[in-house]
Amino acid sequence: IRKGPAMSNDMIGYTRVSTTDQDIQGHKASIESAYQIARWFEDEAISGTTTALHRPGFAALFDYVREGDTVVVPAIDRLGRNTIDVLSTVEGLKAKGVTVISQREGFDLSTPMGKMMLTMLAGVAELERQNIRERQRAGLERAKVEGRPLGRPRKADGAEVAAWRREHG
Repeated sequence: IRKGPAMSNDMIGYTRVSTTDQDIQGHKASIESAYQIARWFEDEAISGTTTALHRPGFAALFDYVREGDTVVVPAIDRLGRNTIDVLSTVEGLKAKGVTVISQREGFDLSTPMGKMMLTMLAGVAELERQNIRERQRAGLERAKVEGRPLGRPRKADGAEVAAWRREHG
């Protein structure tokens, strides 16, 4: 928790990546090329389907920000993939007097026009997540029909495992 005047004017950066293969440094560099960030919060290897306040980095950000701060995110989908969660997240920040800017989309999410755009783009992000799931499901079904093995390759032969278990009780 910060001490000091009730009104702050810090630029706070937030970014999230879904997998360990992804890197937040690109997001940070892009934001820092346009904004002077006073403090960063981040979540690594956390899905956008996890609600914002259940992500450790975002929860810490939410506790930290104060009236007058501006939170900058690289894109709306970094806030989440669920329309209702993204909207409630932005509304929660707005209720604290915090402005939210999405760099990719280039607008303040706290204004009436920004909220309209946020609603539409959050809906698109949620649709994309559903489309990804549908493509994954279709790919698994196709692999089953073609008889391809699913999952990780086995590291041990089933017969060997059964024999080892019998030997070792």
